[in-house]
Amino acid sequence: MFQSIEEIEQKFAAQGYITDRHLATTVYLSTSLGKPLYLEGEPGVGKTEVAKVLAKSLDTDLIRLQCYEGLDTNLALYEWNYLRQMLEVRLQEARGVAKDKIGANIFDEQFLLERPLLRAIQHHGRRPVLLIDEIDRSDDEFEAFLLEVLSDFQITIPEVGTIRAEQPPFVVLTSNRTREMHDALKRRCLYHWIDYPTLEKELDIVLTKVPEIKELLSIQVCKFMELLRREDFYKRPGVAETLDWANALLSLGIEELDQHVIESTMSCILKYRQDQEKLAGDNLQKALALTKNFKGGPTVSAPGSIN
Repeated sequence: MFQSIEEIEQKFAAQGYITDRHLATTVYLSTSLGKPLYLEGEPGVGKTEVAKVLAKSLDTDLIRLQCYEGLDTNLALYEWNYLRQMLEVRLQEARGVAKDKIGANIFDEQFLLERPLLRAIQHHGRRPVLLIDEIDRSDDEFEAFLLEVLSDFQITIPEVGTIRAEQPPFVVLTSNRTREMHDALKRRCLYHWIDYPTLEKELDIVLTKVPEIKELLSIQVCKFMELLRREDFYKRPGVAETLDWANALLSLGIEELDQHVIESTMSCILKYRQDQEKLAGDNLQKALALTKNFKGGPTVSAPGSIN
């Protein structure tokens, strides 16, 4: 457990995650009060990374449940190992076990396949971090089921009984807001919106994650990305794209942005054809000019629009 908000800031920074006071406070309250942490924001702003860094900071396991449309409780909770059960029945028949005793033990826990939720509840040792990633992609039925699990941290398996968590896991839920989640789920959680970082914060992130990059190039990259996020793209680039681009430029030995460099590496930052076409030509030249002509320093937002 964390002893202070400052400790969270320090431990997250040691793991290369630049946080702010608001997020650090919410994480502290989540861990101290034992309430799930609900993180919402645009894709690529570092929501999933919070859970990973939290697990490392607490020196515990990270158990991840990736949500998607059609996810059912069996894949999230548990499944019976049918092949092992059938093999056990065949072995008992071969050993001459009485017919009324054959298969009597095939619903023991040894034949149970743990999925993320059950693994988190049955976890031994340090309390794990349970990451329920992109909960907004799941169906309403799964969301309703999850309410019960998060309320009691217990699971009832008809053949085994009720399994309760000795120590409830730390829970982090993330959402890209592709659909609005029900109030009942949010009421059980502490909520935090992770926005795109400021220019200064994103520069700190780049210099932390890509320490070999030249400062001039890192400033240009962050200014250029801030300009792109002001435009009406189908998918605006997040911090993940910024880091991908910075690493790509570093591997190519680039020291300063120019039009040819941006055109040849655009696949790192814009992942849809219509967005790349929108940035091409005069818009690209204008964005590059705004980036290079801006003299305000890294702590001041880059001005203007490319349209």
